[in-house]
Amino acid sequence: MENGRDLKARTKKFALRILRLYRALPAKEEARILGRQVLRSGTSVGANYRAACRARSRAEFIAKLGIVLEEADETVFWLELLLEGGIVNHEKLGALLQEAQELTSIFVTSLCTAKGIAS
Repeated sequence: MENGRDLKARTKKFALRILRLYRALPAKEEARILGRQVLRSGTSVGANYRAACRARSRAEFIAKLGIVLEEADETVFWLELLLEGGIVNHEKLGALLQEAQELTSIFVTSLCTAKGIAS
């Protein structure tokens, strides 16, 4: 498992990749709408993870990590819509979608560990 510093850097890098994706989206209405959604949720993953790392209690950490997980999973959803909707092709989106799925898995496991339950 990654330590917190590595995960902070990884989620920041992910946010920057989301930003680059957003800037490269076609100028179609559906791309702009979905793009804003993925920009919001994708950049929120790192910001909320940083907030979770500053939690003052275990309960606060669990609550904030739950938000991180929600945002990561939501990002997967928007990326899937961009891909399956034919707005962005798999060659351009595949690696980013995989990273979003991996981050989601990491946060599922982290949340289960923090709650003391088996993942």
